[in-house]
Amino acid sequence: MRKFALIAALIPVLAWADTTPRANPKAATPPTAPTRPHTIQLHGDSWADPYFWLKNKTDPETIKYIEAENAYTAAVTKPLEPLRDKLYQEMLGRIKQTDLSVPTFHRGWWYYSRQVEGKQYGLRCRKKGTLDAPEEIMLDGNVLAEGKKFMGMGPTEISDDGNTLLYAVDFTGFREYDLYAKDLRTGKLLSEKPIAKSSDAAFSTDGKTIFYVTEDAAKRASKLWRHVLGTSVHEPLYEEKDELFRIGVSRSRDDKFLFLSIGSFGSTEWRYIPADQPNAEWKTILPREKDHEYSVSHRDGQFFIRTNRDAKNYRVVTASVAKPTEWKEIVPHRPAVFLDGMSLFADYLVLSEREAGIPQIAVHDLGAGSSHRIAMPEPAYSVFPAENPEYKTDKLRFNYTSMVTPMEVVEYDLKSRDRKVLKKTEVVGGYDPTKYRCERIEATAPDGTKVPMTLVARADRPREGGPCFLTGYGAYGSSAPMFFSSSNLSLVDRGVVYVIAHIRGGKDLGQHWHDQGKMLNKKNSFTDFIACADHLVKEKYASRDRLVIQGGSAGGLLMGGVVGIRPDVAKAVILDVPFVDVISTMLDESLPLTVGEFLEWGNPKVKAEYEYMKSYCPYTNLKKGAYPAMLVTTSLNDSQVLYHEPTKYVAKLRTLKTDPNVLLFKCNMAGGHGGSSGRYDVLKEQAFRFAFALDQMGLGS
Repeated sequence: MRKFALIAALIPVLAWADTTPRANPKAATPPTAPTRPHTIQLHGDSWADPYFWLKNKTDPETIKYIEAENAYTAAVTKPLEPLRDKLYQEMLGRIKQTDLSVPTFHRGWWYYSRQVEGKQYGLRCRKKGTLDAPEEIMLDGNVLAEGKKFMGMGPTEISDDGNTLLYAVDFTGFREYDLYAKDLRTGKLLSEKPIAKSSDAAFSTDGKTIFYVTEDAAKRASKLWRHVLGTSVHEPLYEEKDELFRIGVSRSRDDKFLFLSIGSFGSTEWRYIPADQPNAEWKTILPREKDHEYSVSHRDGQFFIRTNRDAKNYRVVTASVAKPTEWKEIVPHRPAVFLDGMSLFADYLVLSEREAGIPQIAVHDLGAGSSHRIAMPEPAYSVFPAENPEYKTDKLRFNYTSMVTPMEVVEYDLKSRDRKVLKKTEVVGGYDPTKYRCERIEATAPDGTKVPMTLVARADRPREGGPCFLTGYGAYGSSAPMFFSSSNLSLVDRGVVYVIAHIRGGKDLGQHWHDQGKMLNKKNSFTDFIACADHLVKEKYASRDRLVIQGGSAGGLLMGGVVGIRPDVAKAVILDVPFVDVISTMLDESLPLTVGEFLEWGNPKVKAEYEYMKSYCPYTNLKKGAYPAMLVTTSLNDSQVLYHEPTKYVAKLRTLKTDPNVLLFKCNMAGGHGGSSGRYDVLKEQAFRFAFALDQMGLGS
């Protein structure tokens, strides 16, 4: 690897001269999807959707068309196979394939996971009392995956006595989890049949009674059940009838209470019972109110409530369990600081905050009444709490990373303020962060808003245009993390500038940042991103003809919206599992996520919201003209953005594009929203994307 690092410094200079893509769009004839008459009528509008039939997965013609697209993509990209193989070997070569997570102590046991070289899936293990004790393998993902094309592991829960493990596993990619209970003393399942279709469960203190959540036909978490392990009785306790709301069950860190959270985009309600009284009646802490969102923790007879009531960026109040509506404020609202979350311990309240787009961790000493922020070593980074299951502790673990710093697990002494790095992700073959630079820059949106970007490049890479990879998301209030990725070195070491656009729709700069990028403000996300692309070109971080943009899921909608406004914005676009058929999907309330997301995207049955969606919906707004080169990916079993959205988008675009640029569609026939489940397969999929991007940048050879 040291030899490769020396050569990599020369690659940008030597390779930039090669601007001829090696992928050959003439290697095969692109498939044509048959059309079938279908008309949609709404608010006096009527439009044809001749590819509506592709929504039927059981229609053999649907699979036939998808397989024809896959075959076309394979033929066109065959010249890139050597590059894909090289990229895969590079990315694999940087990963420590046999590895161990940092062990976490809880209720007398050390818990950890480990990876074994050559194995697709990890093992979840523990040791009793001391790390010198014999290892007990609780779950081996490779055993669970035997004979399966897909295996996705959900959350796990362990009973207070440490004897019983609850785990959830998905074998389809549709996030259709089966919940099992395993006796860790014998290694046997309590029942060969799953307890339920669920991935959300919690124990009461008796170690026998569990509470779990099930979904309705639209995959909305809607019902809470009580079940005593070893019995056949499953008692329904609560059903949320309002389709805007989803529910979840959890246990407080101090183990005193079980919580039922009920939430939508804009309103929440929490209920509770004592964890040692599984048959108790659930009580409401604060009834749901429009535009009031809150979350709850517990300490010494008091609820700690993070609330946005009279506090757009949230504040923290306390209330007694007996009188939860009588509040005492302990952390006030601050207009410049977004309070993203809280972690409550016996003596400390730890807050996750964001100020000026930069994440912070604030520590409040509940005994002394003092507070401080944990200092971070870089100006731009990501930091978030790690596993901290112990309630009575002076130690806080958090994860720290930046665009140039591999992920670290840090242990911070809340009392002395000392810190030590427990684990730093190893880049096999060596990695020198001084050979790279990270910058925080801003673009100006059409309305004058300053939009931040974070970028990483080789330190010796001149600012004179050249290849650039720009990515973004901008939805659901999700802040774009600034992560180190050893895989991204395969781009950066070839002279590519890798950039994250922190556009509106996320919460990078607070709640207002989300509000300005959703519902009837959604197009701000698109124009923000275009402004970022234009700024990179203007300031010579990128050349227009060597710029590749990428987004996945709601970020795929971003890509479709951007291309709809400015098809000349970039040389090529990667749309991963893209949400591009906005109107039709939001009209179908039987689909996963639809109703609950009326408060994020709007409800097309409301005329004003329909008109706004119609103005940007990528599928609806496809028209005859020139488009950039495109790679569109999906998975046949995706439950979040169903396969038919990108499939229809590509089928329609094939009939409208007038340019010679390649349009590729790749469907994972056994994957889910995140693609394949095995770690090696995931790397191969990334190598495929990167090969496409590098080829379009002129770095395909």
